[in-house]
Amino acid sequence: MKTIMFTGGGSAGHVTVNLALIPRFLEEGWTVQYIGSENGIERKLIASVPEVKYFPISTGKLRRYMDIQNVKDPFKVVKGLYQAYRLIKTNKPNVIFSKGGFVSVPVVIGAWLNKVPLLIHESDLTPGLANRISIPFASGVCTTFPETGDMLRGGKSRHVGAVIREEVKQGNADRGRTFCGFTRSKPVILIMGGSLGARKINQTVRHALTRLSKSYQIVHLCGKNQVDPSITMTGYKQFEYVNEQLPDVLAMTDVVVSRAGSNSIYEFLALKKPMLLIPLTKEQSRGDQILNAQSFEKLGYCNVLYEEKLTADTLIQGVERLYDNREAFVERMSLSEDTDASAAVFEWINEIARK
Repeated sequence: MKTIMFTGGGSAGHVTVNLALIPRFLEEGWTVQYIGSENGIERKLIASVPEVKYFPISTGKLRRYMDIQNVKDPFKVVKGLYQAYRLIKTNKPNVIFSKGGFVSVPVVIGAWLNKVPLLIHESDLTPGLANRISIPFASGVCTTFPETGDMLRGGKSRHVGAVIREEVKQGNADRGRTFCGFTRSKPVILIMGGSLGARKINQTVRHALTRLSKSYQIVHLCGKNQVDPSITMTGYKQFEYVNEQLPDVLAMTDVVVSRAGSNSIYEFLALKKPMLLIPLTKEQSRGDQILNAQSFEKLGYCNVLYEEKLTADTLIQGVERLYDNREAFVERMSLSEDTDASAAVFEWINEIARK
């Protein structure tokens, strides 16, 4: 029986690809394990798959700014590296698959020290900091955007496309309307700022609610601790985060307002949902979401509203423009290449394990 270890965390985006792949390995009889942080979102998400053994390790965040935690975190990383090394040595996986995020770095190095082959997945157009550190230790890198391979040397990369969770494609619009208490009388907007939320987007949406609700029903995924219980408007439903019901919510959705994380926007593309993307600014990130959004905009899959220009008025104008032109967006998205990235990754992992 073969064993695979997954790693990745810090945000839902660093877990969803793993969640999409895990069922295939379980069906094929692999033993599946997961190394993640002690209290990160990955632990909660992986708990939904009871067949997977979860191993928590100490982690430190890779920050690009000054913070007192930068002094403490190197010690956490060293502890996590030791824990990962011991777990890998004890469990002897055939291969390790890393989705990235700061939790993955100790696991990647632990794999290299144990001479266990490792495959990395990069969702964004440009590799993140954790993956840039990890790539030299990896056997290969799966890329989502075809342009990413041009930035990676050594022939390690292979363009596989976007790994999409199968359950996302199986939503039911009627179940979604029942879940949210919506009707067929108005179109539905899904607004989401990522699993960690987006304060600026949330505030702007609430300022625009009265006007938006005249024409649309709104599902608002606000992020942890960012729901405003004082708002009880008809046709407006807010949640911190939606997991099991997300496919149904997406099925009833007409247009999406979202950050530009790669996993999410490729799922919207697969479902042919017109998008208004509000990427994280360069002050908030390394600029990867800006590049993701620009790539999709160039292909005609979305409109982009930069956060620096985000107001209640520009949000409403952006939503109205998107909705009015939704059929053209759907038509262009229908022409996109439909690849089975999950199968491509599964085959590559098998190839590595056989070697």
